[in-house]
Amino acid sequence: MNDDQTRPSDATPGTVETSKEVSTADLAGVKHQGGSQSARGNGGGEVAAEPSEAGARTPLFAGDEAKGFRGRWDDVQAGFVDEPRTAVREADSLVAEAMTRLADIFASERSRLEAAWDRGDDVSTEDLRLALQRYRSFFGRLLSV
Repeated sequence: MNDDQTRPSDATPGTVETSKEVSTADLAGVKHQGGSQSARGNGGGEVAAEPSEAGARTPLFAGDEAKGFRGRWDDVQAGFVDEPRTAVREADSLVAEAMTRLADIFASERSRLEAAWDRGDDVSTEDLRLALQRYRSFFGRLLSV
C-alpha cells in the first residue's frame, strides 16, 4: 500500500486513517492548476444557497437539481418491486452521483475562495464564516443520519 492510500485504523473500528489531508477537491477530481482549481463535471459547481442562522440547514443542491435527484430516487424505489437487484444497483449509482456532485459543489466554493487569495484579494471574514457554516451544516447532517 503506498502513502496516498487509506487504510483501516487499528485504533477505532469503522475509522479510516489517511496519510495525507484530503479535500473536497480531491473527492471531486479537481485538478490543481497554478494555485487555483478548476472544477470538472456537470453544472459547474454553483452553491445552492448561502447559509442562514447558525444551526439552520442550508440546501445542498439548487432547487431544480434537488428535484431531479428526488425524481430519480422515486423511480428507483418504484422499480424495486419488479427488479430489486436493478433498483439497488441504480440506488448505488444515484448515491455515488449525488456524493460526487456535492464534492464538486464544495470544491468549487473552495476554489472560488482560493482564487481570490491567489489574486491577492482579501476574502472577507463574512465570506469565510458563510463557507464554514455550509461545511458545519453538511457535516452535522452526515453525522446525524
